[in-house]
Amino acid sequence: MGLISLLWGIVAMIWMILALIPVIGITNWLLIPFASIGAIIAAIGILFTRSERRGRAKAGLVINGIVIFVAIWRLGLGGGVL
Repeated sequence: MGLISLLWGIVAMIWMILALIPVIGITNWLLIPFASIGAIIAAIGILFTRSERRGRAKAGLVINGIVIFVAIWRLGLGGGVL
């Protein structure tokens, strides 16, 4: 679960960088649910793994959280959040 959430977060991070381009910024509406699913997978990974093996899941949770925050901030900046 940890590896899946980490890879999910990396894909979301690449997508977030592309969504910073003004014309492609509308994809932030799709990016937020995508990164939320990655964060849920990371949370499940944290719950069901031993404490010494939670590093990847924690990293996936942090990356997906950052992506969600930046996507919401970007939508707010462009007037996309009502």
